[in-house]
Amino acid sequence: MAHHHVTSADIAINGDHLDASKVSTVKSIALGVAVVGTVISLYLLYMGSEKVQGTYAYSWLFAFYFYLTLSIGGVFWVLLHNVSNASWGTSVRRVFENLGSTFPWMFLFGIPLFTPHVQHFLYEWMNTHRGATGPVKEWLHHHDHLLSNKFWFMNIPFWYGRVAFYAIVFSAVIIGLRKLSTDQDTDPNPGTWRLLKARYHSNYPLIIFALTITFTGFDFAMGLDYTWFSTMWGVYLFAGAALNSMAVGVLVCTWLKSMGHLKNVTGPEHFHIMGKLMFAFTTFWAYISFSQFFLIWYANITEETKYFLIRNTGSWNTAMYFLVFGHFVVPFVVLLQAWLKKNPKWLSIVAVYTLCMHALDHYLIIIPERGISLGNIDHKVFGDIIPAIPGAFWGDILAFVTIGAGFVFFLIRALGQHSLYPNRDPRILESANVSN
Repeated sequence: MAHHHVTSADIAINGDHLDASKVSTVKSIALGVAVVGTVISLYLLYMGSEKVQGTYAYSWLFAFYFYLTLSIGGVFWVLLHNVSNASWGTSVRRVFENLGSTFPWMFLFGIPLFTPHVQHFLYEWMNTHRGATGPVKEWLHHHDHLLSNKFWFMNIPFWYGRVAFYAIVFSAVIIGLRKLSTDQDTDPNPGTWRLLKARYHSNYPLIIFALTITFTGFDFAMGLDYTWFSTMWGVYLFAGAALNSMAVGVLVCTWLKSMGHLKNVTGPEHFHIMGKLMFAFTTFWAYISFSQFFLIWYANITEETKYFLIRNTGSWNTAMYFLVFGHFVVPFVVLLQAWLKKNPKWLSIVAVYTLCMHALDHYLIIIPERGISLGNIDHKVFGDIIPAIPGAFWGDILAFVTIGAGFVFFLIRALGQHSLYPNRDPRILESANVSN
């Protein structure tokens, strides 16, 4: 039995719209920071010294892919909601639709990574291809047998083709589903046909989602070292994206409720379910992370073990230990508490914490490769980086804040375009009265 009862009279007939005056300052600051930071970043990427350009290229990649995974995760929750026909999430589905809608905009920040100038500092395999004298495949066969064997996948035209595919097709998926959902808000006879259509058009996009989270990870992150490979890489990135996009959803819902929105339709029960999903994916991330490490350790193949050998050297090792306990043990124990998952403020604190761990996770994925590529400048974390390259760590922060500001701007912009929940969805009352 529900703990409370919401009737149709409690649902605003025209929906619940974000008050632009309440968020205009935050939105303007976010846009300003993003614009100024982007201008500075472009200067560092293209006009700085060669060492600065190379260093900042990794900073930009780290920040770009971190926020891209949050957008991808937002789309995942929309797809899962539609496919599973889950009524509980109707009240919060629009939040994830808006989160997912930032995906096309995040790709704007990835444009520098698509230019040969920046790729020169990041992807050794691309330099090898571009430096080939004669037909690339034949040249590689004589000079780099390993890269030659991977030529079917790791070739520059196919790389651009893959990027174009998931940038365009995955963007079309979330734009189409979001439009299908928001059109319902003004339909006097919404019926159920849109729900059935959304469910149908969320089935095959799950395959597109799997390809997107996997191959963005291959192309942007794993490609930093073309000799390394892991068959669990895509699932590992998926676990982090699902967990932390849910964390963003918790933060957005808490923020909206603090301003008086989502009244009557989102309550402790919804936060409880979102908290349980965070708990589930915290455990899943740990399972996949350990499985990946165990399989690589057990096989003891040089091309595979080098990833962990690099990150278990010097102070990177300390960061890796901290990631294990910080990303799993702490949130696992904390999220066991049912009362905490029902409290938006406490759950939001945990959400912020998991996002910090997600940032550390991606930092350890990307930044140690910078040390290998640019002369072992990042052999240790934080303490040795700043003296080795003045501003290297501050460059990481600059890139993170710049793209983060853009992420916040586009998210708030999306939140303000339509009702904050699907007020004419036939399942809204069932969702508002959910009990678990």
